[in-house]
Amino acid sequence: MKMTLMQHFAELRRRILWCALVFVFAFCFGWVVSPYVELFLTQPLLNVWEDAALLYTGISDGLMIQFALATLVALVITVPALLWHIWAYVAPGLHKNEKQFLIPIFLLSPILFITGAAFAFYVLFPTVFKFFLELNESAYVPTVLLPAINGYLAFSIGMLKVFGIAFQLPLVLIGLNRIGVLPKDSVIKSRRYVIIAVFILAAMLTPPDIVSQILLAIPMLLLFEISILFMRKDAA
Repeated sequence: MKMTLMQHFAELRRRILWCALVFVFAFCFGWVVSPYVELFLTQPLLNVWEDAALLYTGISDGLMIQFALATLVALVITVPALLWHIWAYVAPGLHKNEKQFLIPIFLLSPILFITGAAFAFYVLFPTVFKFFLELNESAYVPTVLLPAINGYLAFSIGMLKVFGIAFQLPLVLIGLNRIGVLPKDSVIKSRRYVIIAVFILAAMLTPPDIVSQILLAIPMLLLFEISILFMRKDAA
């Protein structure tokens, strides 16, 4: 059944309101659980630092951090609902082949993002934090390490986002290949340039140490090779 333009706007408005409502309730939930989220995010540092002490640099830091973490929780909960409403809105107007193309993207994108963030949290963070702690402790002058909690959270959340987005690489490459923009043969021939580009990108997105750069570059190269396996040979 075809819908009029006003019916499309009404449907869109209804779905936007539902997403806004989900965000409000998720924010309230996030406000309650934000102390536990803060503890969870600081755990990789606490695990490798015996006498850990994170610094609040301002009297309002606690409030601002709780607000930021509540917003983060709200976004994590709202994004799946948003993706579902986007799909429910556009799916009736799609052809069968378009649905077959988009459904894997909608399903795999959140999974790949979570996988990338989990890799950063459980593999990158312990290694990098231990490296920085040992580097600071080896200084020839007396030092006291008191990292600011807001700076630490900004760094850790930023790295989770970077790795989550970086792990979307297979979807981008395979998607471009399936629509005929990126031929498989061209991708294979440009492999050496991709390796260089990945290491340059890893150096730009991670802290200035070789460990974190390698820990981002290697998974991206593996994902690149996996993407080639799923590309069509007959792409134009």
